[in-house]
Amino acid sequence: MPENIASVGKLPIKMLHDRILVALRKEDGDRRSSGGILIPATAQVAKRLVWGEARGVGASVRQVKVGDQVLFSPEDQHEVEVHGEDLVILRERDVHAVAAERIEESTGLYL
Repeated sequence: MPENIASVGKLPIKMLHDRILVALRKEDGDRRSSGGILIPATAQVAKRLVWGEARGVGASVRQVKVGDQVLFSPEDQHEVEVHGEDLVILRERDVHAVAAERIEESTGLYL
């Protein structure tokens, strides 16, 4: 299956343009504070970014590949349910960071 086509359930999904289909990580639900207090996932906390796994990417996406972990703001997302799984659709510009094994350390200098 081509890299820019995700398979969710029985249907293939092709993301368009600069869109990314993301599955939220399970551990980003309820959390516990350092003192042991349970904080529900719905609690309003200072703008907290969340991690998710890229399940599909559009043809115009350059920095994210399927399987990458992406960091984004929950306010920038559009939620969708596909075959009982909650997924999120983002634009590439709404992704703050990418965690993947292929990322190499660099000085960030362009010569």
